[in-house]
Amino acid sequence: MTKHVQINPQTQLANLGEELNVPFLKLLGVRFLSAEMGKGEILLALKPEHTNTWAVAHGGVLLTLMDVAMAVAARSGDPSDRSVVTIELKNNFMQAANGVLRVKADTVRRTATMAFCEAKLYNDQGEVCCMATGTFQYIKRLPTRDSSGERVVNEDLRSK
Repeated sequence: MTKHVQINPQTQLANLGEELNVPFLKLLGVRFLSAEMGKGEILLALKPEHTNTWAVAHGGVLLTLMDVAMAVAARSGDPSDRSVVTIELKNNFMQAANGVLRVKADTVRRTATMAFCEAKLYNDQGEVCCMATGTFQYIKRLPTRDSSGERVVNEDLRSK
């Protein structure tokens, strides 16, 4: 007789994708799946703290996921490997989102200084819950200061 074990979404995600080296995204539990050739993909297993009073994903969580996936896509298509900042973001909420959420983003057009991206967020039944477009400006990684006051450029840990 085979024993069937039910695994919750958070346990399933423990070995799927990578954690992004961004404190806010670590707090949310966002997982990085891929970034290549102007495309990006991330996911998040919703927890009770991600929901609103109707027990579905809070709009701020969904908007964050869309922003992050498009930024990943914009960075993955840049031959100079620069960072990006969000200039404009438009989101259309189409239906409530629950479960494990996956966002797929594409760079539609890239110029020397900007990336124009689009994304779709899917629930775990494969239904589109929201769509977004965004404009991102490329910037070089800026130096910061360490504890001794020395200027340093933080290592980009996307590929680790």
